[in-house]
Amino acid sequence: MKKLLLSFFLLCSSLLMSQTTIVDSIISGGIYRNYRVYVPAAYNGSAAWPLVFDLHGYTSSALNEQLYSNFMPIADTAHFLIVYPNGTLISGQPFWNAGFGATVNDVQFISNLIDTLSTQYNIDANSVYSCGMSNGGYMSHTLACELNDKIAAIASVTGSMSVLQKATCTPNRTVPVMQISGNADATVAYTGSSTSLHIDTLVNYWVNNNNCNPTPAFTTVPNTNLTDGCTAEHYVYSGGDNGSSVELYKIIGGGHTWPGAPFTIGVTNRDFNASLMIWLFFRKYHLTQFTSINELNTPLDITIYPNPAMDLINVAVSGNVLISIMDINGKQVLSGNQKTVDVSSLKKGIYFVHVSNAKGSAVKKLIRM
Repeated sequence: MKKLLLSFFLLCSSLLMSQTTIVDSIISGGIYRNYRVYVPAAYNGSAAWPLVFDLHGYTSSALNEQLYSNFMPIADTAHFLIVYPNGTLISGQPFWNAGFGATVNDVQFISNLIDTLSTQYNIDANSVYSCGMSNGGYMSHTLACELNDKIAAIASVTGSMSVLQKATCTPNRTVPVMQISGNADATVAYTGSSTSLHIDTLVNYWVNNNNCNPTPAFTTVPNTNLTDGCTAEHYVYSGGDNGSSVELYKIIGGGHTWPGAPFTIGVTNRDFNASLMIWLFFRKYHLTQFTSINELNTPLDITIYPNPAMDLINVAVSGNVLISIMDINGKQVLSGNQKTVDVSSLKKGIYFVHVSNAKGSAVKKLIRM
């Protein structure tokens, strides 16, 4: 499997470096730390853009994570910058010090990197986010605990929080959190361990911190791929302080993998794209503007039919609505305020229908036949 991944990375790396990925380094804590920045072609510095950190897992790298999560097409259309830092080595393998007792200060590194990038690019300081895979997911939770004056929201894919860190995590504000975990993950067990939190315990920690409604809105993610060996459930804990929320995607039968990744390294859910859902979650939150977007944080009960569809779809929801249909890369392809939408002009494939009104919002998957 490692040889297969290496071959994939070698095939793609030259293409990425020839486009808009910039490799650079800074000194933090007396150590040279390197990173990659993906800058979409549309960026010209005239407007402040959000910044998303995407942190690799243990034994992985910034390049591997860039290829695996594949945020680039989403950033191209949604207009944000992505930074992929590299961790330091422990036992010869790249890692992040997410409260594991090592001496390297990765919180300081991320803070220093935000400051450095802010001098090089026009970055919206209110819209800086962190996500990551496995150890990178742990590190994102660490940033929520210790760098929440700079990080607006976080997402963790197959990561958790150490038991010791939970005891010392004292965030000074609400932190919107998205967690994505498989209940058959053999690397970071959903049920936890002597050193790592049960995922439900982790989610409940942030629900309590944010003072969210302890009873989540539950939906089953449409099982559009019958061959991926798993299904997905979505839990939304809304109504938190300052409009915050906590979301959980629980992958039933899912492994230590990134849903929707461009290649498969285990049981990988294909019913939704984790990178797209993470961005849709992040874009609702800003450090100083939570209250201005409260309307986006209450999930709506909607139905879209027929689904799959060939021409017209109907959106069953009360009140006046705004509807936006996005492709799998996050690009808006249709929009309007009518509850019947003609989708016949769309190519066959998977789309996401975002519906909002005065009471809240919801995102549903649509299959165009």
